[in-house]
Amino acid sequence: MNHWIIAPVILPALLAPLIVLGMRNDLVLQRVFGLAGTLALLLISGGLLYTASVNPPEVYFLGNWPAPFGIVLVLDRLAAIMLTLTAFLALMVQLYAIGTGWDGRGKHFHALFQFQLMGLCGAFLTGDAFNLFVFFEVLLIASYGLMIHGGGRDRLRAGVQYVAYNLLGSTLFLFGLATLYSVTGTLNMADLAVKVASLPEGDAALIRVAGVLLLLVFAIKGALVPLHFWLPATYANAPGPVAALFAVMTKVGAYATLRLYSLVFPPDTPATGALFGDLLLPAALVTLAVGALGVLGAVTLPRLVAFAAIASMGTLFIALSGFTAESTAATLYYLIHSTLATGALFLIADLVQARRGDSSLRHACPPIAQQGLIAALFFATAIALAGMPPLSGFLGKLLILDATRDNLTTVWPTILVTSLVIIIGFSRAGSQLFWKSHASPADPAPRAAEPLAFTAVFALLAALVALTLLAGPVTAYLQATAAELMDGAAYVAANRLPELP
Repeated sequence: MNHWIIAPVILPALLAPLIVLGMRNDLVLQRVFGLAGTLALLLISGGLLYTASVNPPEVYFLGNWPAPFGIVLVLDRLAAIMLTLTAFLALMVQLYAIGTGWDGRGKHFHALFQFQLMGLCGAFLTGDAFNLFVFFEVLLIASYGLMIHGGGRDRLRAGVQYVAYNLLGSTLFLFGLATLYSVTGTLNMADLAVKVASLPEGDAALIRVAGVLLLLVFAIKGALVPLHFWLPATYANAPGPVAALFAVMTKVGAYATLRLYSLVFPPDTPATGALFGDLLLPAALVTLAVGALGVLGAVTLPRLVAFAAIASMGTLFIALSGFTAESTAATLYYLIHSTLATGALFLIADLVQARRGDSSLRHACPPIAQQGLIAALFFATAIALAGMPPLSGFLGKLLILDATRDNLTTVWPTILVTSLVIIIGFSRAGSQLFWKSHASPADPAPRAAEPLAFTAVFALLAALVALTLLAGPVTAYLQATAAELMDGAAYVAANRLPELP
């Protein structure tokens, strides 16, 4: 067994209690160990990404118990991509939090941050549906602590709403897993793939119920309409760096959907057919429309970014609903792009808010410190997130349009019209923030240099540029990943289980 597979879960799981118990009163030590742990996670994830690219899926048997009786972690191309993306975003967010002093507004920021990484990495690596639920709960607990970091009535109220919605999702998750287990007698994903494909016709109805319940759970996590209500208030009221890290959390819902519904419930499954793709597509189209209208009508900058995140999830699920190799490759490219772009825009929104003193888009304010630099950063990130050339958002939407060319009457008009609406919304916000503010003759208030904060934002933008310039080899890698996902035989074989019928 490759013991490095468990490292992304064990490393933050050990580091978080160490920070709580031994460094709670020493912010410098917390920063050193937190940064070192996240950097090590990025290096390990990069190594696993290379390993997954040259080897078939690998399984780590916890306690050396064989599947499906024991808990397993599975490393394949998709898991490695998500691990690396999470580790890179986390490192940039951590640098930003240290550079702006956000991490010093509470004693447990770095410990909660590591617990959050543990939950994310565990969710991406687990090969067991019940442990996917367990890691979802770890995510929920840690993210709630980060959400209310720094205190405040609005933040606490949004945090309670966030927990309430996600507890509802957790309840549905348990119901779905219980139904699935009652029919198949297993929750190992590879074993589920084998058993669901060979179920008698009499069990088809229960399998469909379980699939729909799980789809509702992942729709809550992915903020699909009408289950998106928790996201705008949560992301708009969260601390800037926390909201940036949350950019990858909605992708957990998309990841879980892609993993389970390509492996366990593929479109050729006799019990379900293409049911789940047919359910996802209309919800994704409405989500994209609601997100675009939210961007156009947002009255604060954080809410504008939050609605842009909703729109990006709608676009992502439009591609995902196809469940073909071509649409899956487009999904993965857009997933990487939207995570980086949304994270960067949340950090830029925090820079603006810290310098203006408020986040309103309804009135002009005096010029802010580093206005030209921040305006340029906002402009570049808005172009990327709106899907305008020449950055990766444009390429991502082109890939999705190409993959959905059979839906010219629904998908294409929705994506093109909402892209225009989002461009108008970002233009309105940029004019209010960086152009109309010049109506005031006051000089901007001096601001201390924050090199780490700007380094983090520039690094995320550089990653978007790299994703654009290297679109050829990146899409080739993602196409191989999609082909691996659509053919579950290698995943099942890695678990040493009988082949799919």
